[in-house]
Amino acid sequence: MAEKKLGAYICKGCGIGERLNTDQLANVATREGKMSFAKQHDFLCNSDGVAMIQADIDAGTVNHLVIAACSRRAKTDAFNFADVAISRANLREGIIWVRPATAEAQETTQEMAEDYIRMGCAEVKFIKLPAASNEQSLVRHVLVVGGGFTGLTAALEIAKAGYKATVVEKSASLGGVAAQLYKRIPNRSPFAESQSNGLAELVAQVQSNNNITLHLNSTVTQTSGAPGRFEVNIAQESGSTITATFGSIIQASGFKPYDATQLPEFAVGKSPDVVDQLGLEALAKQANGGKIKRPSDGKEVQSVLFVQCAGQRSNKPGHLPYCSGHCCLTSVKQAMYFQDSDPNIDAMVVYTELRMPGAGGEDFYRSGQNKGITFTKGIVSEVIPNSGSLTVKFNDLILNEEVKQEVDLVVLATGMIPNSGVNIEEVAAPPPEESKTEGKTATTPVETKVAVESILNLDYRQGPDIPQLVHGFTDSHFICFPYETRRTGIYAAGPVRRPMDMNQAAEDAAGAALKAIQALENAALGRAAHPRVGDLSFPRIRKEGCTQCKRCTVECPFGAINEDEQRYPLFNEARCRRCGTCMGACPVRVISFENYSVDTVGQAIKSVNMPDEFSEKPRILLLACENDAYPALDMAGMTRQEYSAFVRIIPVRCLGSVNTIWISDALNSGYDGIILMGCQKGDNYQCHFVKGSEMAHYRMSKIDDTLKQLKLETERVKTYEIAITDIQRVPQLINEMADTVAKIGMSPFKF
Repeated sequence: MAEKKLGAYICKGCGIGERLNTDQLANVATREGKMSFAKQHDFLCNSDGVAMIQADIDAGTVNHLVIAACSRRAKTDAFNFADVAISRANLREGIIWVRPATAEAQETTQEMAEDYIRMGCAEVKFIKLPAASNEQSLVRHVLVVGGGFTGLTAALEIAKAGYKATVVEKSASLGGVAAQLYKRIPNRSPFAESQSNGLAELVAQVQSNNNITLHLNSTVTQTSGAPGRFEVNIAQESGSTITATFGSIIQASGFKPYDATQLPEFAVGKSPDVVDQLGLEALAKQANGGKIKRPSDGKEVQSVLFVQCAGQRSNKPGHLPYCSGHCCLTSVKQAMYFQDSDPNIDAMVVYTELRMPGAGGEDFYRSGQNKGITFTKGIVSEVIPNSGSLTVKFNDLILNEEVKQEVDLVVLATGMIPNSGVNIEEVAAPPPEESKTEGKTATTPVETKVAVESILNLDYRQGPDIPQLVHGFTDSHFICFPYETRRTGIYAAGPVRRPMDMNQAAEDAAGAALKAIQALENAALGRAAHPRVGDLSFPRIRKEGCTQCKRCTVECPFGAINEDEQRYPLFNEARCRRCGTCMGACPVRVISFENYSVDTVGQAIKSVNMPDEFSEKPRILLLACENDAYPALDMAGMTRQEYSAFVRIIPVRCLGSVNTIWISDALNSGYDGIILMGCQKGDNYQCHFVKGSEMAHYRMSKIDDTLKQLKLETERVKTYEIAITDIQRVPQLINEMADTVAKIGMSPFKF
């Protein structure tokens, strides 16, 4: 291991030199931080400043450096030096921009800056340069599971980019549900007319592309490995199984339509003239541009009524609580089938709310109006079969009266149910008999009993398929990372991810294809996937200290940890997202990353100068998630919002990486208050690492007992969910903690 050569660089630009005594900061860095030198520069991020740092690196003078300037989120390109360890001390957004430029505030502002220098110096001493794991491999081949519209589009996009794709389709034909459509919702201006579904052309392109391999009547029977080296067994119709290696995987397994027989009030099964939207597509295909005939007697339809949200957006047992997204546009498209064949046909759409997503949604709706489609706001209560017709009873919400409408055909806009495979969820279960504790339950992973077959058959200990979020759709970070799942290198696209039409599915397929390519290329370099793209570190375990408690394997959100034959954790570098949740989970602190560890944060916490209890200068520790909370703090500084000079902020990769030893160390060191700021958790989570914030809240819920045992007030430790837009809220929470400390008094643990 190369000798650590420590140095500090202090910027005086952006007002730092006018507000802070940088000579004193340099003295703190060398005398207390034990840096070999501390250089100052008027504008460290300009070409001269960067060249000064690079010259020292090239000369071998420094390989572990502290840059005391702006936020670590700023000037990342300027301070991107290769093969050196870097710590950033935030003097601009974190200090001078959040403190008043008054003589009264000068002392405490300078103390903040000196502490941030101490923290940066303490951190960099324990940072190691990440080393390659030797697990890397480059396989420019993507597996696409599902040969529907989404899967074929994704495969074609992959092939166009110069990579190979293999499509596995369980049926004997390509196209999926889209192949059943007579026409599709328009995807180009002027968005006035339905378009050909284009499946024949798409299938022809896929079949003729030399970079695409097709397996029909085939299923995936086992998936093992990791990004860059997925080993997949594909069972073929002949009964034989082939094994292939893929760099990444796209799951485009599509959806199945809602079972309309669960809607007896609409006469489903009682009359063949009540159909769902796919049933009408079949009738339209038979008509092929002519007049559509009703199934019961072949009579040409003269009146048709579309029932929106049939079995959807409803909390009734057996109904779907969500909107399937495409149904309103699809009903407009299908009503046009009738109007285009004969403008005199009475086509009525009964809706509660019409939703027309996409760039041309409203244009398409207006085109339907111009063609003579009637849109009526109402709630359909019953469909009654008569001799030669159907009676539809509905409440007209505009006129506020009950209406009966005689029609030839009723079309139900039912919803989408994703083909997601088996779901693994956590449910509360009583602990084993011998370990029961009164009033407590244990969390045990169990397989949800659902009548589905596995799609991917993963050999992960966490389950055979991608975890699901709500309503059976595969989990993805809907705000920041829409295609990513909790299984690194495996991407979901199309209606298996969320309800959508063909236009949205095409975008989804292209996005997932690009992410799949990025994943296999990153895996070849040993780099992390989102959100820490490019991070070369991965967890290291000190096996001799491991107690085999399995908390790391259970709490990892991404299934990145298995167990070896001796039941020790087995870390899979290519699956790991570098969130550090395993590090936070480990009770004996034997898991760390080279550039982010129990020591890098722990030593920074302990390095802060702690005034005595008589100084009336409390210290508040703030551990802030780097993804939402820390950016919000930066933006608070950019907008010049003031907060207490007594807070000391340390960014963490994820709140899930917070080990409770940091809380204990902070309390023992004399901190008077501790704040943890993470992302929103739950079904609508915004946590970039899915479960990290949730796990942190769970761990911190137990801190109250520790505080009570130490005779400390529970108000001294607070955990908050923070959005990146909480620019005004984060200073408020800091100031509230400062007020709380002033009220309850300083910590009795000072010295």
